[in-house]
Amino acid sequence: QVQLVESGGALVRPGGSLRLSCAGSGFTFSVYVMSWHRQAPGKERELVASITSTGRSTNYADSVKGRFAIARDNAKNTVYLQMNSLKPEDTAVYYCNAVFLNTAVWGQGTQVTVSS
Repeated sequence: QVQLVESGGALVRPGGSLRLSCAGSGFTFSVYVMSWHRQAPGKERELVASITSTGRSTNYADSVKGRFAIARDNAKNTVYLQMNSLKPEDTAVYYCNAVFLNTAVWGQGTQVTVSS
């Protein structure tokens, strides 16, 4: 069964940090481009960060540059999102995505809430 399972979402105070994880199974994880997206209430889903299959190249939304870092461990079929200096506007459901050619897989999402 092809699936992505996210974990690590939580309630955190402004300025805090979280690390999200996304474990893939049922497909050849190492050939897929991986990315994190988020969707806040009443807003469209947006790309947060992406990483190539080898991990050599990454891309970030302007709103998270310098604060978030995406990484992957192909031996563990896992992609991570390290989030630092969190702001209330980072509050959203965070989704993991895997893409290879015309195949896309989505996770179920994990809630991140930044509030004092």
